[in-house]
Amino acid sequence: MPVTRLQNYVNGEWVDATAGRYNEIINPAHGTLLCEAPVSSQADMDLAIHAAEEAFQDWRNTPPVARARYLHRLIALMEENFNELSITQTLEHGKTIDESRGETRRGIEMLEVASGIPSLMQGFNLEDIAHGIDEVAFYQPMGVFGCIAPFNFPLMIPLWFLPFAIACGNTFVVKSSPRTPMSQAAFFKLLDEVGLPPGVASLVNGETKAANALLDHHGMQGVTFVGSTPVAKEIYKKCGENGIRVIAQGGAKNFIVLMPDAEIDQVMVSLLSSFYGNAGQRCLSGANLLVVGDDKTYNRFLDKFVEAARNIKVGDGLDESVQMGPLQNEASKERVSGMIENAISEGAKLKLDGRRLNLVGDLPEACFLNPTVLESVQPDMTCAMEEIFGPVACVLRAKDLEETIDIIHCNPYGNAASIFTNTGKWARQFRHEVVVGNVGINVGIVAPMSFFPFGGRKDSFFGVVHGQGRDVIRFFTEPKIVIERWF
Repeated sequence: MPVTRLQNYVNGEWVDATAGRYNEIINPAHGTLLCEAPVSSQADMDLAIHAAEEAFQDWRNTPPVARARYLHRLIALMEENFNELSITQTLEHGKTIDESRGETRRGIEMLEVASGIPSLMQGFNLEDIAHGIDEVAFYQPMGVFGCIAPFNFPLMIPLWFLPFAIACGNTFVVKSSPRTPMSQAAFFKLLDEVGLPPGVASLVNGETKAANALLDHHGMQGVTFVGSTPVAKEIYKKCGENGIRVIAQGGAKNFIVLMPDAEIDQVMVSLLSSFYGNAGQRCLSGANLLVVGDDKTYNRFLDKFVEAARNIKVGDGLDESVQMGPLQNEASKERVSGMIENAISEGAKLKLDGRRLNLVGDLPEACFLNPTVLESVQPDMTCAMEEIFGPVACVLRAKDLEETIDIIHCNPYGNAASIFTNTGKWARQFRHEVVVGNVGINVGIVAPMSFFPFGGRKDSFFGVVHGQGRDVIRFFTEPKIVIERWF
C-alpha cells in the first residue's frame, strides 16, 4: 500500500506542499512507518499567511458570539472523536494512552474557556473623566498570528493559543512539529468540518525554513512558541527585531522539594508521575529532587522512591497496563543516555540505571529507556543545571528550606517548583520566596488550568504575557482608547 502523505490546510482546503521533500513519521514504540510529512517551503507558508490576511477583515467583523459558536461545534466534534485523537498522539509520540487522553481533555478545556470570549474580551469605561467627556477602552483583534508547535504535546499546546486567537477575531497559522505532525492534521480535519471561513485557521507542516518564514513575514502580528530555551531566545530576539509580539516558553529544570515531615507513602504516586510521566518529556516534569533532612529521612525516602521507579511498567503506550512509553525518537534516547554517562563522570552515583531495559512485550529497544535515579548530585553539575528531557531523577540534598530556595535560585530556569510538606509555615515561605512561574504545594505537576496563565520566569520564558487565561486574551488584542465629548 502507498504511504499516506500529510497535506497542509490553507484557505479552507487540503493542499500539497510545493516542496518535494518529506519526513518519515515513525512509531517510536515499534519502529514502524506511520506516514510522511512534507517539509514546506517559504512559499507554502507565505500562501497560508496571505490567506489569513485576506480573511481577517470579515472575520474580525463577525460578532464575538458568532465566533464562539464555531468553538462550541468544535468542542462537540472533539468529544465525538476523543479516542481517535488520543490514539494518534500515542502512535506518533509514544506517551501512554492515558497521558494522551489527558492531553485531549486539556485541549478541549482550552476551547471551552475561549468560547466565553464575549465576556473575556470586554473593555472598560468611565463617564465624566472631565466635565462632559467620557472615555472607553475597546479590545480589538490585530490580524494574523501564528504558532510554532513542539513535539511533546502535539495536540494540546497549539490549543493554548489558536482558540483564543480566533475567538478574539484574529486569524491563525499553525506550524506543526516536524516530529509529531499527525495530531494537528487530525485536529484540522475536525476544524474543517466546523466550517470556519477560509483562511481563518491554517496548518503548515515543515521545519526551520517554514518557521522562519512565519517569523519574518511582514503580515504577522505575533508568534507563539513552546520549546527549548536556545530556540526560544532566538525567536524572542527575531520577533523584537521584526516588531511583533511573542510568547516564547523555553526549557525547564523543575525542583521537587521533599521536607522532613512529608508523608512519603502518600506523595509517592505524585512524584513518580512528575518525574517519569510522558517519559520526562514535558516542561513541567520533575527534574531535580531536593531532599531536606537527616540521613535517616533521606535513606528511607530514597529506598522507597528507587523501588517504586524500578517497578514502573515501560512499553507500548497503547497497552493499558503500561505506565511509561518510549522517548519520541532514537536521537532523544542517545542524548539522554549521554547525559546520564556525563553525570557519572562528574561524580553522580547511579542508583537506578534506566539504560538496563525491562520492557513489557517484545519491542525494539531503539527509543526506550527505563526510569533512572542519580544521587549525590551537586547543584553545579551539568545534570542538575541543564534540561535532560528524559526519565531521569537527579537527587540533591539540603539542610533546611533556606538552603533549598538558594539552590533553586542558582539554577537558570524558572518554570516550576513544588514542595511536599504538612507545615503551613514552610509552604507559605516557599510560595512567597521561590522565583518560578508555577508553584506546587503538595502537587507534583504544576499544570495551570486553561483559565489561568501558564507561568514561567528566567530562562524558561521570554515575553510579557503568558499563554492561557486572561494573559493570552491581552496578547491577541490591542486596546483602543476613545475619548469623546458631544456639544
